[in-house]
Amino acid sequence: MDFRGKVVVVTGGAQGIGRCVAQMFRLAGANVCVIDKQDGPHFVGDIADEEILVRFVREVVGRNGSVDYLINNATPLFKGINDCTVEQFRYALDVGVTAPFRLTQLLLPHFGKGAAIVNISSTRDRMSQPQTESYTAAKGGLAALTHALAVSLRGKVRVNSISPGWIDTTGATFRGSDMSQHPAGRVGTPEDIANMVLFLCSDQAGFITGENICIDGGMTHQMIYHGDFGWNLK
Repeated sequence: MDFRGKVVVVTGGAQGIGRCVAQMFRLAGANVCVIDKQDGPHFVGDIADEEILVRFVREVVGRNGSVDYLINNATPLFKGINDCTVEQFRYALDVGVTAPFRLTQLLLPHFGKGAAIVNISSTRDRMSQPQTESYTAAKGGLAALTHALAVSLRGKVRVNSISPGWIDTTGATFRGSDMSQHPAGRVGTPEDIANMVLFLCSDQAGFITGENICIDGGMTHQMIYHGDFGWNLK
């Protein structure tokens, strides 16, 4: 896919999935604008801060004039009900839901023709482990925000989300049950997500909006009962 001349904004783009997305867009010719809390040659700041978002958008638009794609990827706080304070819970929602909404709002006058937004949700938007409330609520909110924005921005911006399952960002080697538990036979990679991000932003996906696409190696479609096919609740 050719993205020469396109401008892409990626939140949380200094590491993990976001970094892979940014790299793949660059390889495809795009001008990529990254914001991340981690130090580096990008805009450094916390997207939970309204002033930071305004400054970031001002810089992006000032340098590029318009924006074609927004990838809301920044990771919210991962805390459970036993130890998550109200302030931490609100912060998770600020990063995971409020910031994507606010960035969309700030960039709306500057989106170019054929613009697209891709929100990185999680399979935790539909399933949970214990003690994951802050992250799960943020990802569920982002998935819902996706279809709401798709309807509101019809004809101007396509909006979709991706729900990754287990995506290894460390380069670790996995064997045995870690791999075989996935119907696809392996743990996911950042490239698995980045490839879909680029597709959803491309003209090939021009008839797709408001969708949430699950990329989890088939895990959420696997029925699990105690004692069935070797699965045991411990």
